[in-house]
Amino acid sequence: MTKPSAKLVLSNGMSFNGYSFGFRGSVSGEVVFNTAMTGYPESLTDPSYQGQLLVLTYPLIGNYGVPDMIFEAGLPAFFESDKIHISGLIISSYSEQYSHWNASQSLGEWLEKHRIPAIGGIDTRALTQIIREHGAMPGKIVVDAENVDWRDPGAENLVEEVSAKEVIEYGNGNLRIALVDLGVKYNIIRHFLKRDTTVIRVPWNYDLSKLEFDGLFLSNGPGDPKQCVETIAQLKEQMEKPRPIFGICLGNQLLALASGADTFKLRYGHRSHNQPVLQTGTNKALVTSQNHGYAIDNQSLGKEWETWFVNLNDGTNEGIRHRALPQFSVQFHPEASSGPTDTEYLFDEFLAEVKRFKGI
Repeated sequence: MTKPSAKLVLSNGMSFNGYSFGFRGSVSGEVVFNTAMTGYPESLTDPSYQGQLLVLTYPLIGNYGVPDMIFEAGLPAFFESDKIHISGLIISSYSEQYSHWNASQSLGEWLEKHRIPAIGGIDTRALTQIIREHGAMPGKIVVDAENVDWRDPGAENLVEEVSAKEVIEYGNGNLRIALVDLGVKYNIIRHFLKRDTTVIRVPWNYDLSKLEFDGLFLSNGPGDPKQCVETIAQLKEQMEKPRPIFGICLGNQLLALASGADTFKLRYGHRSHNQPVLQTGTNKALVTSQNHGYAIDNQSLGKEWETWFVNLNDGTNEGIRHRALPQFSVQFHPEASSGPTDTEYLFDEFLAEVKRFKGI
């Protein structure tokens, strides 16, 4: 059967012809690419992709299908949130036939249920080269000549869109962790629950003075960190206390902004499973999973802070820590899902600080 035609249009005037699958409709967003070879169920449900048209550079997508929505400890077992967060998907070759022990549906069927348009038949290597040269940019997937307005997610408060709307509690452990939900990946919560914690997940702009907790965690999330004005204000108050603070991805950027440092937008971001980072002052190199479009300006860090990790590809910031207080964060994803687990130990380092703070 002939697939319906579709077109990818970039804001620089370039266009690519392909075919439509998933939901048959047009959509716009920011075009970004991810070089990971596996993990599309995790990536598509990662709230950090809110508002984006995701290019998967691996040439064959869909061959292992999509698993069921099975819940464990109140969380989906195989996904990073309750729904798909990308605005649209861009791939080279779509595999309609799938085979995997826990697959229950095809990628196209899953996208159609969530009303997410996708386009195949695209030269994703050529497209990636364009993005690397010109930077991430607005784009449209156009199906059946149905036009849509351009969208610039960087000008929106995407965190407000993806954050929890109310306080949600998980587990019954000894250590109480306040998790500021900026678009949290569920594997972060899973890692905490495996480590004798009670996780109190709060909205992005929650008044933390109302809460009793032992450690503060700042999650990953989408968009420009400077949009999170209310979160930064809350952080400034919390950073005056000796309570441990740990941040991942967007949490890294917000901790820096709250400390008085600055952030900037990367040309095309870091989105892959194979980003090498170096712990400063050591020969310890680690392979990390990453998904971000902004970074901390190392030169803007105050004298009380130091760069903790750097990216070995481009030298950008991959983490900061306070020189005296138990406050630190990383730009990469120690929780993985999907990707390498080299840096999972950072959860244990944070909780060791929480125990010290609590006196146990």
